[in-house]
Amino acid sequence: MNENLPPCPECSGVYTYEMGALYVCPECGHEWPAGGETAEAEAGGAKVIKDAVGNVLADGDTVTVVKTLKVKGSPTGIKAGTKVRNIRLVDGVDGHDIDCKVDGFGPMQLKSSVVKKA
Repeated sequence: MNENLPPCPECSGVYTYEMGALYVCPECGHEWPAGGETAEAEAGGAKVIKDAVGNVLADGDTVTVVKTLKVKGSPTGIKAGTKVRNIRLVDGVDGHDIDCKVDGFGPMQLKSSVVKKA
């Protein structure tokens, strides 16, 4: 019955079963995603965030804005070429995965698709 299912990553129990989109271990109660996400989940679930040209971003990096961005409430916006220092990677809303402070605008969130690692 369990010939196709992987053993539990926590206790190595062999009596795992599927429950919807999860695998469940009845011995220790551990649940993990079924399918290809298990390697990412076991590695700590760290999501890799890349900039507009494919460079991997990390906390504390300096990035450059690659296109002019409109900012709600500001008549000028953020011009292309603006450097942003000391970014923080977050799980934001609508793809805004960079938390930063832009000189002249203050704290805001940016999408990684509009910046390039400096």
